[in-house]
Amino acid sequence: MEYYRVSESFFHDVKDYPFDAHYVDINGLRMHYIDEGPGGASTILLMHGVPTWSYLYRHIIPECSAAGNRVIAPDLVGFGKSDKPKKKKNHSYRSHVEWMTLFIESLDLKRIVLFAQDWGVLIGLRLAAENQERFAAIIVSNGMLPTGDQNLPLAFKAWKNFTRFSPWFPVDRIIAFGTVRGLDEDEKRAYRAPFPSTGTKAGARALPGLVPVSQHDPENKANRKAWKILEKWNKPFHTVFSDSDPITRRGEEFFREKIRGACHHKPIPGGHFIQEDAALELSTIINGVAQRIVESD
Repeated sequence: MEYYRVSESFFHDVKDYPFDAHYVDINGLRMHYIDEGPGGASTILLMHGVPTWSYLYRHIIPECSAAGNRVIAPDLVGFGKSDKPKKKKNHSYRSHVEWMTLFIESLDLKRIVLFAQDWGVLIGLRLAAENQERFAAIIVSNGMLPTGDQNLPLAFKAWKNFTRFSPWFPVDRIIAFGTVRGLDEDEKRAYRAPFPSTGTKAGARALPGLVPVSQHDPENKANRKAWKILEKWNKPFHTVFSDSDPITRRGEEFFREKIRGACHHKPIPGGHFIQEDAALELSTIINGVAQRIVESD
C-alpha cells in the first residue's frame, strides 16, 4: 500500500501540543499516539474523528493525566502524524476497526475507559463490543453506531456530499465551523499541519462516505452484532452530547432507548467538536468515570 508520511517539520511549534511522539507499526503503517500519565491506573483512550487528530485533545490530555490516569490519544491511520494511505479505496470502515484493534493489542491496553467522538464512536464502539475484556467503561460524545436503519439528518447528507464532490476541502475552516468559540490562527495552522497536500486528505475524504446509510451496507451485520452486545453492556456507559451540533444533537436519546442503565449527562453548550468548546467539563466527566473504575477494583 502506498502512503504519505508527513514530515515532522510541518508540526514544528504546534500551539499547546508539548507531548512526546510515540509510534507503533500496524501492518506496515506507522501510527502515532500520545501516551501521558502514570501506568497502573485507568487507561483513558481518546478517539478522534474526521478531519481532526489527537491535537483535538490537547487540553483534555493534561487534565486527565494529572488526575493519575494513563492517557492514550492515537491518530487514526490517515490523520495527524500517522501514515496516510494515498487512495480513498485503501480506507474502509473495517480496515479502520482492524487497524485500531491491532493498535490496542500492540500496546496491550487493558481496563480502558473509552472516550470517543465523531468517527471515533463508529470505530470505538466496535472495538469495545469486539474486545469486551479490554474495556472498563465507555463515554460517547457527538457520534453514533448506525446500521443503515436510521434516518440520518440532512446536515449529515450535506456533509457527505461536500466531502465527495467539493474540490475545496479546508480542514481548518471545517473544524472551526464545528465549534462555537471558533479557532485562532495558530490552532487553524495546527489542524492544517497533517494535510500539506490534496493527496494527504484521502482518509478525511473517504470516511464520511463510509457511514452506513442503507440496509445493504457491508458493515451493517457487524454493527448490528455490536449493538446486541452493547444492549447488554453491564459496565459504565455514559453519553455526553453538545447542544448545538446539527448532526448529532439529541443523539443521547437513541442510546437511552438502546442501553438501559446508561448515564446520560446534560447536554453541554458547544458545537460538533465539543472538545474545543468544553474541554474542562469533558475532563471532569472522564476523570470521574475513571476514578469510579479504580474505586470499584
